[in-house]
Parts: sequence; C-alpha cells; structure tokens
Amino acid sequence: MIKAYIVDNERLRAVDDIAAHRDAIVWADLLSPTAEEMERIEGWLGIAVPTREEMEEIEISSRLYTENGAHFMTATLPAHADGDRPEMSPVAFVLSAGRLVTVRFHEPRAFQTFPQRAEKAALGCSTGETVLVTLLEVIVDRLADILERAGKEILDISRAIFHPAETKASQRDRSFQIILRKIGRKEHLVSNLQDSLLTLQRLSSFLGAIPLGGGKDLRTRIKTLARDVASLSDHATGLSQKINFLLDATLGMINIEQSAIIKIFSVVAVVFLPPTLVASIYGMNFEIMPELRWDFGYPLALVLMVLSALLPFWYFKRRGWL
Repeated sequence: MIKAYIVDNERLRAVDDIAAHRDAIVWADLLSPTAEEMERIEGWLGIAVPTREEMEEIEISSRLYTENGAHFMTATLPAHADGDRPEMSPVAFVLSAGRLVTVRFHEPRAFQTFPQRAEKAALGCSTGETVLVTLLEVIVDRLADILERAGKEILDISRAIFHPAETKASQRDRSFQIILRKIGRKEHLVSNLQDSLLTLQRLSSFLGAIPLGGGKDLRTRIKTLARDVASLSDHATGLSQKINFLLDATLGMINIEQSAIIKIFSVVAVVFLPPTLVASIYGMNFEIMPELRWDFGYPLALVLMVLSALLPFWYFKRRGWL
C-alpha cells in the first residue's frame, strides 16, 4: 500500500493519484509494498528502493549510506508496544531531492498519529527533510512514552517484591512465579527498545553529518533529536539494570522462603531426635531393664521424651534461631 502526501497550506494532505501530483509529493509511505508498487515509487524517485532483505541487514554500511545523491537510513522500530511483546521490524527512510520515501512492513503508531497531526496543524513539513525530522521526533516521543510506562510498571513490580501483600508462604510462592514472568516480559520489552534506540542514535548522527536544506533551525532540531535519543538510551540502560536487580532480588526472596522452610524441617528433626532416642532405648528387648518393672516407668519415659523435646526448642528460641 502506498500513501502519498503533498504540502497544502503548510499542512500535509494525502493524495491518491501519484502521477497527477508527481512533482508536488514530498512524502511517500510504503506499507508492505508489492513489486508493482515498488516499481512505481522507484520510477517516481529515480532510484532503487531498499528491499526487505536489504533492510534487515545488520551492518551499519547497509543501513546508513549515500548513493546516487540519495541518503538511505534504516532504523528498527516497535509496533503494538502497548503490551510487553512489541513487533520489531526495520523501517527504511530514503531522502532524495527534497523528497522522502519510507518503507515498512509493520505499523508503528507514529506513522498513524503523525499524518493525522500534520493534516490538522502546520508542523512546518514543507520538504522531505522537514517531514523526516518531524516524523523522527514523533517516533522518539512515542519511545519515551513506552519507556515511561515500562518504568512505572517496573516500580510496581519492585513494590510487589519488597512489600508483598500475601501473608501465607504458598501465596507468596505463586506471587513470585508471576513476578518472574513479569520481569522476563519487561526485560524483553526494554531490550527491544534499547536496540531501537541504538539504531536511531546512529541514524541521527548520520543525518546530522549529511548536507540538508532547511537552514540552521533544522540542524538545531537534529542535534536536539540526537540528544533526546541519547538520553532515552541512558534511561533504557538504567531500566535494564533495575530489571536485573529485581530479578536477583526475586530469586533471593525465593531462596529465603525456601531456606525458612528447610529451617523449620531441620528444627523439627532436631527437636524430635531426643524423644526418639529415649523411645528407642526403652523399645530394646533386653531381659534386664529395671525401669520396665517400675510402677512409674511408663510415665517417667513419657516425661523424659517431653523434656528432651522441650529443652532443644527452648534453646533454639533463646538463641534467636526461631
């Protein structure tokens, strides 16, 4: 699918007929284009548009380069990022002779919200360069919102770990299992955002080094964009470190719970060991055991077993082991 936009009264306006507005189009957005649509855009732009296989190359030289006077840039962007499993896919940006072409195979939200805003308000999108910079600013704002939401959810996970509402050990065990799954999903989300920000950081550096129209104001916006991306990248790194800390803390809390259970079994075993010894002694079948013929032999054995159980328990309580 191809969406083409022209400038109308300092706003973007979508057009259906590319041939009729051939010279006025400043932005052509290709979503999962067919071979025929690729050929149409290449004929309009005069250069080859990157294929999906070329966009998925990880080398910087394959993602950021200049060829035949056109500048090719590729960044990995998330889509459907309201959950913890965003769809990550590369998006290609091609600048040529003041016109912008974007090629993508998924639907990041910025590509839905930006055209709507640009059609209603004058955002200064008069050329392909200004459209690109404004679009990148919307993309960075979207990534900032996702990171902000992830940060709040990570804070909620931290509260659940260190201030659990459950009082029973069995309930806490189930809660820790749920927390571990949440931590894994947040790590997956933040890791994907770090990869996306890394590609945007390289793209903004490349964009700031190539010759562009728009004057000093556009250069200033590109520098601001690069600083924002770097700041978000640092923030994502901090969230990643916090996630690792929460993972270690959760595993530590689970170990503490397990150690407490093992300690209880150990104490019970030690407490019942002396009574077992007494019962074993008087359960032996020797002929000469005077206590067996005493009138108070049986009560004496019971008292010995009770005392031998209470004394270790009292000692443990006094030492603070219980």
